[in-house]
Amino acid sequence: MTTPHPRPKLEQAPAVRSLRVLTVNTHKGFSALNRRFVLPELRDAVRTLSADVVFLQEVLGTHRHHGKRFDNWTDIPQYEFLADTMWPVFAYGRNAVYPDGEHGNALLSKFPILRHDNRDISVHGTEARGLLHSVLAVPGQTEVHTVCVHLGLSERQRRQQMNLLCQLLDEIPEDAPVIVAGDFNDWRQRADRQLAESALTEVFSQALGAPAKTFPARWPLLRLDRIYLRNATASKPRILGRKPWTHLSDHLPLAVEVHL
Repeated sequence: MTTPHPRPKLEQAPAVRSLRVLTVNTHKGFSALNRRFVLPELRDAVRTLSADVVFLQEVLGTHRHHGKRFDNWTDIPQYEFLADTMWPVFAYGRNAVYPDGEHGNALLSKFPILRHDNRDISVHGTEARGLLHSVLAVPGQTEVHTVCVHLGLSERQRRQQMNLLCQLLDEIPEDAPVIVAGDFNDWRQRADRQLAESALTEVFSQALGAPAKTFPARWPLLRLDRIYLRNATASKPRILGRKPWTHLSDHLPLAVEVHL
């Protein structure tokens, strides 16, 4: 179901020609081996980048027991804690629900979100997954579409989920700017070719010849995280591969400037 938001008045705002984009798998706020709760440190690190749009995967909505174990635990949803005062609007798509809590994808934005929809792409008998589709009102632009992605661990899952992603992309107007980012778990590097059929280009493949190595964070070997664009171009792609980022999740974040 699509969640509408109040339509903002942007006529007087100066046109925006570029967006600073960040994507990060938050690992539910824990360090790589779950030894420390690092969400406050992650928030501090994310704030230093001044990103306009932040794609989050594996972010907790609630958890009933972690607050009893960690002194620095926050009782508000993790995406709200990360948004703080820098990102006035956010969207959350709940994917996995379990006895103690839930987690999913989220989008933090400095621009109004007109509407958002969390599309269930779970494959029967496997972990719940979703595509969080949000539509942003960016001054001087037509609607800017974003899709926050977290795909499954098996090749069979990902094939089906990629087909569902392509179906979603087919529903977006052909001339609209589109940013697709997140954790694709695509260690066999199949996604670039399939998404090229939907006219998407991967930022790091275009700049460096291959997707970025992002996992595991301290010794990255696998190219799991991606940023894809349609009707937009990219500059200054960065793999955030130094401290503190190497100690704040099991994935390295990716950042890029997107030109509309």
